[in-house]
Parts: sequence; structure tokens; C-alpha cells
Amino acid sequence: MTPYEFLRRYDREDYNSDPRLVEGGFFPSRKLGVESGDTVGVVLLNLGGPDSEEAVEPFLYNLFMDPAIIDFSQVVYFQARGRVRQAFSKIISYFRSKSVAEDYDEISDDGGSPINPLTREQANHLEHRLNEQYAAQTGATFKTYMAMRYWEPFSEQAAAQMQDDGVDKVVLLPLYPQYSKTTTGASLVYWHELEKAGEIPAWPTTSVFEYATYPSYIEALNERIDEGLQRFPEEVRDDVHLLFSAHGTPLNEMMDRDDPYCCLVHSTVKHVMEQRGHDHEFTSAFQSKVGPSEWLTPATDETVEELAEEDEDVLVIPVAFVTEHIETSYELAIEIPEELEEDGAPIPEHYEVMPALNSHPKFIETLADVTAAQLQLPNVSTPAPACERPCFQVKDRNIRCHQCQHVAEATNWNASEEADARELEAA
Repeated sequence: MTPYEFLRRYDREDYNSDPRLVEGGFFPSRKLGVESGDTVGVVLLNLGGPDSEEAVEPFLYNLFMDPAIIDFSQVVYFQARGRVRQAFSKIISYFRSKSVAEDYDEISDDGGSPINPLTREQANHLEHRLNEQYAAQTGATFKTYMAMRYWEPFSEQAAAQMQDDGVDKVVLLPLYPQYSKTTTGASLVYWHELEKAGEIPAWPTTSVFEYATYPSYIEALNERIDEGLQRFPEEVRDDVHLLFSAHGTPLNEMMDRDDPYCCLVHSTVKHVMEQRGHDHEFTSAFQSKVGPSEWLTPATDETVEELAEEDEDVLVIPVAFVTEHIETSYELAIEIPEELEEDGAPIPEHYEVMPALNSHPKFIETLADVTAAQLQLPNVSTPAPACERPCFQVKDRNIRCHQCQHVAEATNWNASEEADARELEAA
């Protein structure tokens, strides 16, 4: 399906007003029954990135054409929106491709994004763990696939390989721990439209919504933070300021559409710091703003400057990114310090960026656990999925956006089965 074909279908269905886009409701989140002999396809949903300098421009075009990323709804007729968006996407991708390609050159030897090979490693580790943990007892086979939203391998390519492999059941697994319409939602609605158009099979499917506070994910983040702190001189290490940076979204996604993303990001930060015993001062911020609209604040670059003015040393924690890519290896590690220096603004004396999770064993454990939670496996007891668990209470979280609308609270993965049952009975 071409970006323009998808755009027309998206507008015709008026998905920007569809609650499923912010609730993850295009596919069930309940357990999916698996039988002995089944092949379970686990589809890792991710952004993707260009794999060469030549791929930068079409990658950007695909990105800008996605209506879940940039909303052109102020234009009255969808036909006009499509033409305007297509022209805009072609122009902006053409003019931005050269500078973006230069950015990729700074972080890779081949001019491509590291996100694809790192995601492939994650997929391989996850497939090995699922089969090692469950195949013998259940008689099922697990295979993992990458479905990138804006560059190869696309969802269509993943589905074609799944057909060849004889997949029987599907788990859609986002590599976005915190749900957003602009990330997980964008991938789910695209997969949904491919099914409706008959371009991919409609397998029995379940999807993971969010795992923002999953215990082993929090542990993986804290181990990476500890690795990052080791980069600082020992005499300043205990006083380093932890700056959690997540990709921003337009403010209206929270205010008007009740997108849960920022609430889930702050939930992750809360649990990380609680597990650490609040051993450092910390701040949450948002990066990568584009366009004139108001985005979530505070901005990461402005926050770094403010902390430098206070003589703070800074460890930046890319809290919503699970692999290295241009927004960690370039934007956080290179661009922000360089731009501050060019503007004559102060820079922290010691400034580091936390290594991404990549294939950290506890992150792979997280992916395996939340996948298994979506499945009713023969001869194996698996934990309850997020949709059957209580969420944390609003009163329990004091880390929020200053514009917070109390949109959502994260799943309480630590709740006991008895507490789960009581919560469901009360509901």
C-alpha cells in the first residue's frame, strides 16, 4: 500500500477521531489461544530507519506522509489534505534529505540508521528466548519478524515472510514501551488497513498495549543508567543530574485526543527513580520538536542549558527509545552540545548519554514476558495481560506534565493475581 493510498483510506475512515487510535483498540489485547503445533509469529513494530544515504529521502517522505504523525485536519476536504500533504512531503523530504544524511554519516559507517540491525538482534534474542522457555512444553514454535513503519522491512514484507513460514497466530509487539498514537498507534492502524484491503492475511491476532512499568524493563533501564554513570569522574558521579528525555509529541495529542503517552513516560520515570531510592536529582524533558505547534515541555535542549547554568553535570537517559538511532546517537549525544556551543550557551562540564537498551538481557526478558502474557499456552501458566490487570492510581504519581490532564496511568504489573481478581470483580 503506497503512502498516498493509506492516507486516503485513513482520512476516509476519519481515524483521527477514532478512539481506537489512542486506546490500541484495532486488535484485541486479551489472551490468544495457542495449540500444540501452532507457529506463533511475534511481530516487532518499530519506526525503522534508512539503510543507506539513498534511502534517506524516501524514508522521510514515508514519515511525513503518515497522518498519525502530522495532522492536516485543518484542511476541510480529505482530497485536498492528500494533495497538500503529498506536495509538502515531497518538498520537505527533498530539502531535508541532504542534512539528515550528513547526520547519519556521523553515527554510522554506511550512512544508514543503526535501528534496523539492532532491532534484528532484539528479534533474534527474543525468538531464542521464547522457544527455549516455551516450545518444548507447549509444542508451539515461535518466530519473530520486524515490521518497520517507514522503511524496510515494511509490514507487507513481514507478512509475506510469515505466510511462507506458515504462521498460525500473531502477537503484535511494539518496541515502544509507552503507547502513543504517533508510534504504536501508527503501526497498528497501518496493519489494520492492510488487513482490510486484503493485502495481508487476517490472522488470529493479539497486541501488547504498553509495558511502561514492567519490572524487568525498569531494571534494564537502571542497569544502563549505572553504566552511564560510570563514564563520569568518580568525584562527581554521586551528584550527576539524571535527565530523562523522551521523543515529544504535539500538546494537542494529550489535550484533545487523550493520548496516554506523556503519562506513561512519567510513570516510567517514577518507577525508575523509586527503584533507585531517589539517589540523584532528576528532570523529565521532551526532544525532537518539529513545526510551529506547541509540543510537550520542557524541551530537552533548553533543560540541558538550564542545568549547565546551575553547574550540573548531566546524564541524559533516552527513556522512550529502546535502540540507538539518530535521536540518541546524534541528536542527544552530538547535536545538542554542538548547538549550545555555537549559540554561546553554557554546556555541562561533564555530559553523557546513557547507552540504549538494545539487547539488554532484562529488556529481552520483558519482551518475552509481555508476549507470553498475551497467549494461552498449552501446559504452561502465563501471567495475565495488561488488559486484565489494574492500573496504578492517579494519586500515586506526582511526576507529571505541567499541563497534565490525568489521561492515563500505567499497568500495575506487580499486582498479585488475587489483587487482579478483586479489581476485576469491583469493576
